[in-house]
Amino acid sequence: MPAPEPPAQEPAGLTPLPDDWERALAVVAHPDDLEYGAAAAVAEWTDAGREVTYLLVTHGEAGIDGLGPDECAVVRESEQRASAAAVGVQNVEFLRHPDGVVEGGLPLRRDLAAAVRRHRPELLLTINHHDTWGGVHWNTPDHRVVGRAVLDAAGDAGNRWIFPELYEEYGLAPWNGVRRVAVAGSPHPTHAVEVGPGIERAIASLAEHRSYIEGLNGGAQDPEAYARGFIEQMLQMAGDRHRGRPAVTFEVFPR
Repeated sequence: MPAPEPPAQEPAGLTPLPDDWERALAVVAHPDDLEYGAAAAVAEWTDAGREVTYLLVTHGEAGIDGLGPDECAVVRESEQRASAAAVGVQNVEFLRHPDGVVEGGLPLRRDLAAAVRRHRPELLLTINHHDTWGGVHWNTPDHRVVGRAVLDAAGDAGNRWIFPELYEEYGLAPWNGVRRVAVAGSPHPTHAVEVGPGIERAIASLAEHRSYIEGLNGGAQDPEAYARGFIEQMLQMAGDRHRGRPAVTFEVFPR
């Protein structure tokens, strides 16, 4: 993940993300995607008694140059489960699409629609599906593909005539209860979640990705220091655009 960058244009104002939901499904491409900021909001939500499930489209097996994919997949799954637990998330699932070459199309849409029907969330969460991070860094293909597929899945899951086999063969009835899709890390934020107690847990959550972080700089990177520096900078940048208090920003698509 790149260092946080300011959005191309300052938003006119950020609205608090509505809290009229009990279940959220967070769908991202790789282990660590949620930990670069969104996890601070997740920690606040689980503390409030809300249920959050993580769904990883890949195992991130192409993410560490010094580890072969089979070994890397095992390491990153373990680190992701520990990372999720740090912010109160116990249910972590993996779809096993190939890291780095996730294909947009019907198989991915079907998998995500099935997950939405299975977990029946009111809130869907993903990360930046736009071409760039803040107009500065080019976004990765997996992020773009998965983020767009999550936006599509909210509608696919509620339409009985799209992927009818999900009900006919697997008993997954349509679920049209998704109220909104929240995109973390978007260069076009519309909403924010103020965070406080969740900050330390978010730092610990990112630091759990020890093998990945150490791999970023040949083993010279201290995971705890790296996580603290990144999270505090990102939350403060968001806070500068939202009442001066640390926050996680989202681009929200209502349904």
